Amino acid sequence: MLPIAAACLLAMSAYAQAEPAQQQINIPASDLATALDSLARQSGAQLIYRADQLRGARTRGVQGNLPADAALDRLLKDTGYVPKRDASGAVIIVKGQQHAQAAPRPAAPPPPPPAAEPEPVEPETTELQTVQVTGSRIPRAQIEGPAPVTVMTAEQIAATGLTSVPDVLRSLSQNSGSVQGQQNTTNAQSTPGAQAVDLRGLGPNHTLVLVNGRRIADFPLPLNSRSNFTDIGNIPLGMIDRIEVLTGSASAVYGSDAMAGVINFILKKSTDGTIIDYRYGDTSQGGGESHKLTLTSGFERNDFSGIVGLELLDKRPLWGTDRDIQDSTLDAPTARRRLPRLIAQTYNWDDDIGIDPVGGCAAMSGLNEGTTVLAEDRFGDPYCGSERAIAYRTIQNERRGANAYGSFEYRFSDALSWFADIQLGYQKVKLLTGTNGNDVSSDHMGWEFHDPASTDNYRNSVFYNAGTGRYELWVRQFSPEEVGGLENRMNVTTEKTAAVTTGFKGMFGDDWNWEGAYNHSQYKAVVGMPRIKSDAANRFFLGDRLGYDADGYAIYNPDPTRFFTPLTPAEFATIGAMSTWHPVAKNDNLSFTTDTPALFSMPAGDVGFAGAVEYGRQSYRINPDPLALTDDAYFGPRYGDGHGSRTRWSAAGELRVPLLSSLQASLAGRYDRYSYANKDPGKFTYSAGLEWRPVDTLLVRGSYGTGFRAPDMHYLFAGDDYYRTRFSTDYYTCRTAEPDATDGYCFDDGSYDVSTFDVYNGNPELGVETSKSFTAGFVWSPFANFDLAMDYYKIRVANQVQAQSRERLKIDEADCRLGVTDTGTAVEVNSPTCADALARVIRDADGNITSVHFSPINIANEETSGIDVTANYRLQTASAGDFNFNANYNWAHKHTRQQYPGDPTEDMLDVSFSSTTLPRTKGNLGVSWDKDAWGASLFGTYLGRVANYDNDAWTQATWRFNAGARYDVNDHLRVSLSVNNVLDKMPPRDPTWSNYPYYDTSWFDSMGRSYYVQVTWKLGGKPL
Repeated sequence: MLPIAAACLLAMSAYAQAEPAQQQINIPASDLATALDSLARQSGAQLIYRADQLRGARTRGVQGNLPADAALDRLLKDTGYVPKRDASGAVIIVKGQQHAQAAPRPAAPPPPPPAAEPEPVEPETTELQTVQVTGSRIPRAQIEGPAPVTVMTAEQIAATGLTSVPDVLRSLSQNSGSVQGQQNTTNAQSTPGAQAVDLRGLGPNHTLVLVNGRRIADFPLPLNSRSNFTDIGNIPLGMIDRIEVLTGSASAVYGSDAMAGVINFILKKSTDGTIIDYRYGDTSQGGGESHKLTLTSGFERNDFSGIVGLELLDKRPLWGTDRDIQDSTLDAPTARRRLPRLIAQTYNWDDDIGIDPVGGCAAMSGLNEGTTVLAEDRFGDPYCGSERAIAYRTIQNERRGANAYGSFEYRFSDALSWFADIQLGYQKVKLLTGTNGNDVSSDHMGWEFHDPASTDNYRNSVFYNAGTGRYELWVRQFSPEEVGGLENRMNVTTEKTAAVTTGFKGMFGDDWNWEGAYNHSQYKAVVGMPRIKSDAANRFFLGDRLGYDADGYAIYNPDPTRFFTPLTPAEFATIGAMSTWHPVAKNDNLSFTTDTPALFSMPAGDVGFAGAVEYGRQSYRINPDPLALTDDAYFGPRYGDGHGSRTRWSAAGELRVPLLSSLQASLAGRYDRYSYANKDPGKFTYSAGLEWRPVDTLLVRGSYGTGFRAPDMHYLFAGDDYYRTRFSTDYYTCRTAEPDATDGYCFDDGSYDVSTFDVYNGNPELGVETSKSFTAGFVWSPFANFDLAMDYYKIRVANQVQAQSRERLKIDEADCRLGVTDTGTAVEVNSPTCADALARVIRDADGNITSVHFSPINIANEETSGIDVTANYRLQTASAGDFNFNANYNWAHKHTRQQYPGDPTEDMLDVSFSSTTLPRTKGNLGVSWDKDAWGASLFGTYLGRVANYDNDAWTQATWRFNAGARYDVNDHLRVSLSVNNVLDKMPPRDPTWSNYPYYDTSWFDSMGRSYYVQVTWKLGGKPL
């Protein structure tokens, strides 16, 4: 697939009036557009040209020690193009009359005879900068097309001060989805180290992510153990030339699955020297130190050219203990959560009361940095606890690794060349997560008795103590001192990525371009998950099992003194283990594309055409530790397996039709067919757009498109995945006992918690998703240095696939049994939602929940609409320097969801919607200044209010500001300083967010102020 846009942004600049300086120029015979780009790099000249007009034009090249204008004249010789300088001195490449005569349009009148001295024809220009536009395969010279596009260049990214791809995308106003941050426990356990992007809040799997216009392999483990997605966490920021974001109807052009939009990372294709770039980073409050070194070099040897790059990264972890707002349970907003975290407790199951710890926890007092004490829970039961232990987890992951990149081209002739792009990545990501409160059931540093021989939710966690004659429950948390340091219990993921694209491109005839390419990408990982060996831990703390009693409970006669005695690291090593997984995902694609700017002519101009045929195969395999699939090897979660593959072929075509001199239409259509699991779903999708320019300074535009996507592979092929939940809220029992109780109260109170053994599995009978997308707006540039764009968007996804929420199912079950929600709204008990929830929440004969069975389903639809506003202003002054101002703002008008046909429509932007926290408004604001050797910038991101944890009030809107400055020691050496979160803002306080870390990790973190010092040194080539 061709990149979303071909690179061609060359700003206006005057040639020097003094005696021109000579430079060594070496440009081989090639197409004219490529040659002009090479001349700009080698000479420093800046040119304006329409790339679509240059299609098919070839140059003989130029070599020698020449001034830039002389080199340009030689480059243009016999091409039919000439340089024209306007009143400002800018150099514009236009058609000469001789060329116009040689290739007249069939419908046009005969051209006049050639003059003795050809005069250039006035080019078509607008007040906007000339670029090739993202959103079409057909090259065209205009700043915007029928759908809105956001382009962030490497220079613009540097001005924001953002230091990673996830941070850059998080700042986008269109990226309004609630994605899980690095602190999210579920995300860290299911997809450790991976990070996602979610345009329009429709889910990460509805955003199509490309690198150099090519699809890449998914992260090999599914997000939340549910859906496949693209990991943006290991894309090297230092090698990005620009990021292009298309949020309109792109499905028919780039892929039927691009429902929410397309993000294309364009990596650097050329450089005229060697660049050494080193960056050091740290935080003002400590922790999270980082180092990054990027090396980039290019070459051009006759017909062979290329660029190679290497990025090395060393980012240290940031721990919860490093930040005052989350280094202790005392930071919790509710009294229940301020209690010390459980370290050790023995519990009398018969009398429902805690047993006094041996020695009053004196033997354990030195653990957890001396913070372990005798404590009482909210019911008065004694236990050994530590307020510090809750914070033994990472806020920011440790990440070390290298990324290598190469892009090469060999030109056999003017009409044929070979190309290849190669990307290799190696990252080692380490993190540590824990559970909230006193639940250690899924903690890598915790244990409680677990009898795999028993399938009863109570019998497998309770044993009969022959020494006391009681049924007891024993729970233990391990401290850093016992495990030999936190590093020994970190989740370690080694990520190995590779992508190779190679093929041929060229021309046939005068105006036809073609490309045939093969692309292979793969994502392999080795995931090490720390676990506790069940049998070894049972024997260590309880001794040998003595059999089973008449009721099926395991019998032990343990020594409680040993239980309350600290372990040595050597002792812990006998019960600790590393469960290792080897997931892999692959993506292979064959494609052939062709385009022409002049398929045929109409009175208003040439009709452009592009076509593509593609075939691809996608596969994934989780390859889990076999012991993790059983219920007896490890304490804690029992994981599921999954693997599958599918093929896809598609054919697409696009037309650009000039209806009038001021009105242009675009039409695109494609047919996709998948093949998997004895199913072959296929569908035709299309898009249409209009661009109307009543005057040169105003573009009025609109687009409409349809989309289609098959379900994610893990939604289809997931095996049984088990979730043992010790504290699972029974909302029906709670609201029956306390009719005025809210769902939030029931969850936080804990009195109605039960132990459940829940099951998730894939659904091969899922239907396909479809979408409709509409945009309408304008781009206005009343004068050269200002432009304003405003666009309305509306996206509707039908039959959308989503994994059911266990919590939501239990709430729905309570609503359906009671006939009313916790807020008093009547519920239709015969609705499809009620029928589904009542069937999936399993209760025993006594009315206790024993299990929740959940899976992915096709919901009826999800719909979002809103307005995007973008503004840019450039101010150039003779004495104060140059200023650039930009602003982006998104306002979501609505975001609704309907689970089944006939169900009520849920407002996902309403404060009472419990499944997610979506902001209605999001934006950013930036200003940069440059004067001679100095530069500075200020960039702010705005997040509108989001719902609190209890979904009964809003948290405040927030701003975060980054600032930067740079100084050019000389024209090849630059020193930069950037400060992120200048005001050292912490997450807004939410008095209802009782779970650690006591704020919404989807939107916030407590890194605080961070600073980065960067040195950039260029060897050879034009100035920085």
